[in-house]
Formats: sequence, C-alpha cells, structure tokens
Amino acid sequence: MPDAPTYLDHAATTAVLPEVIETIADHMHRVGNPSSLHGAGRDARRIVEESRESIASDLGVRPSEVIFTSGGTESDNMAVKGTWLQNHENDTGRNLLIVSAIEHHAVLDSVEHLVTEHGADIVWLEPDVEGRVDPAVLAQVLRERSGEAALVSVMWANNETGAVQPVAELAALSREHGVPFHTDAVQALGQVPLPLGEVGADLVALTGHKIGGPVGVGLLVAGRDQSPVPLTHGGGQERQIRSGTLDTAGIAGLAIAVRRAVADQELHAKTMIGLRDRLIEGALALDPTIQVSGFWEPGDGSRRLPANAHLRVPGCDGDSLLYLLDAAGVQCSTGSACRAGVPQPSHVLLAMGIEEEDARGSLRLTLGRTSTDADVDAFLAALPGAIDRGRRARGAARAT
Repeated sequence: MPDAPTYLDHAATTAVLPEVIETIADHMHRVGNPSSLHGAGRDARRIVEESRESIASDLGVRPSEVIFTSGGTESDNMAVKGTWLQNHENDTGRNLLIVSAIEHHAVLDSVEHLVTEHGADIVWLEPDVEGRVDPAVLAQVLRERSGEAALVSVMWANNETGAVQPVAELAALSREHGVPFHTDAVQALGQVPLPLGEVGADLVALTGHKIGGPVGVGLLVAGRDQSPVPLTHGGGQERQIRSGTLDTAGIAGLAIAVRRAVADQELHAKTMIGLRDRLIEGALALDPTIQVSGFWEPGDGSRRLPANAHLRVPGCDGDSLLYLLDAAGVQCSTGSACRAGVPQPSHVLLAMGIEEEDARGSLRLTLGRTSTDADVDAFLAALPGAIDRGRRARGAARAT
C-alpha cells in the first residue's frame, strides 16, 4: 500500500479525538430531543447542560454565557450582525463597526452585509507588518467615535499567518469606552492560553473541529449583558438568541474536546513549537529567498501560534506549489480553507503591506496532535522539487 499522505493543514480541520468519537457514537444510539419533557428528553437535556457546565468551567465563564451553535461561522455571524442590529435598534446613533482588516471571511462578509444592506458604517483597523493590531490605533478610533460604535471585532489569532493579537488590551479599551468587544478565537483554543474570564471579551466565537471535536458544533460565549438580535427564529432554545434542536451527541463530544484542548495546551504548544521551528528553519536553509509572513522567533509561542508556519516563496504561485506538494504526498494550503480556489492574493497579507506579487506565492503549513518529525521531513524533502517546478511553470506561463 502507498504511504499515507503527510497532512499539514490542521488549521482547516484536524483529526477527531478517539474519545470524542466514542462518546458521540454512544449518544447517537440514544433517542431524545433535549427540548422534550419526557424521560428521554430530560436525559438528553441533562447531557447538554452537563456539557455546558464542563465547557464553561474549562473556559472560565458562566454556563449561562455558553450558547451552542453549528460552528465558528455561525457564531461570528451571530455576534457581528446580531450585536450591530441590537445596538442600532436601541440607539440609532450607533451605526459604526470597528473591525480589523485581517478577519476571517465569516466576520468580513457579515460586515459587508451590514454595510450594503443596512447602511452600517465601518472603520478598518490596519495591522502592522507583523499582522498585529496596535491597541493605540483602536484607542484613537474610540476616542473619536466611541459614541457611534456598536461593536469592535478583532480576532484572537489569525487563521492564515498565526499572528496572536493583544486581545486583553483591545478588550479593555473597548470596555473603557462602553463598546461591546467580539473576538474570533477559533484558531487560538488549545494553542495559547485562553483566559476568557479574565480578558473581558463580550462575545467569543469557538468551534469544535479545530481541536479534535466534531464538525458542525461550536459555541458563542456571550456575556450576560449581551443580547444580539437572533438571526434565526423558532424555538429560541439558546437564550432566545439561537433557535434549533440541539445536537446532544455533538455537544457531548465538543465538551470532551474543549477539556482536552485546555488541559493539554501547555504541553501541546511546546511540542508544536519544536516542529514548527524545524519546519521553518529547514525551509529557509533549503532556499534563503523564502520569507516568513509575520513575526517569528524560534521558541516563541505567544506572538505567533505554536502550530503555524506561513511561508512566501518568490517566483511561485501558491496554488501551483499546493498542487505540486499534494502530488508529492504533502497536503497543505495557501490560506483559509473557506477561500480555497479563489484566484486572489490573501487580504491578510495585503493588509500587512505585502505586495500582491509577493503575496501570491504563499503557503500555510499548520501542525496538529498527530504531527511528527516525519511529517516535517516529508515536507522538506518535497519542497525543493515543488519550488523548481513551480518557478518553471510561472516562467513558462509568462513567456506565452
């Protein structure tokens, strides 16, 4: 049998933990809608509420603040659209969204919808060359326009470059000016400490499938004083903010994945940093023209996600490199999975000031629990040939 491919796209999704699979399978054998009042329904409700309490305890928040969703995209949409609508309806002067220019498209497209369909105003927070949002930039905007602001949104860690944002400072500034603060923490959970009870973010989006949980189950941590306008209507199962029958089995699996992510974070980060640094150092040794996007310092796991390596290869198109590496048995990406196949340079890299030509040659390589030194070795063995063929392909295309 051929060797299994080397998987270096854990930021897109990662393997489900064996204990999560076992738990989900066990609960899927049981019947019962957690909103039903009979015995089977009460049993299902007990599983949901025990899972909610477990997740709240692990994240340092109140159980009532945990709202179950279908994942990060829904959570971001609920936070951004729902909070803007809530503030706009209660105070028509609050029409402004203050959002970083490097957000996931779940946030960016929600903002675009509010701007085009509802007339929302927007201020973009531009990052520095490392992909970091300077709190001083937010402070200036808030000093000038906090009375108009319905929401501030800055992701905890970038899904492409792995840049970790100063979320505690940004949330404190927003709180000081009385503006709700939302952060997409989908990539951060399990890689960096996530002290939600201390940071003070009002709305936090999380999902299960990035941490070994099931696809299709996530959550929005929403402070008790937050009441986003619901985007769907029906039973109002989750604090009247989100309607829909709850996935008992998936929620039980999510609770286990969150517990493992939090409990193992420190050791996991140490392991990932070692592999990440080997990968980056090996790539730079093979071709010194390769550039690392954003901040990178060997051993650091606080300013860049421990499992993220984002490289730019001059003279190559990222998509060509992706396909050439895939043919060599190495699976990675050029950026966010939700934008795969879009023939445009990354908005994240462009916002960081990277030229369009340079941005086109990007590769995102992300590690996970199943990653090993052999995976790094396989990538480094395949890289020179992929670069050579990628550059020749670009040259030939431009010559025609």
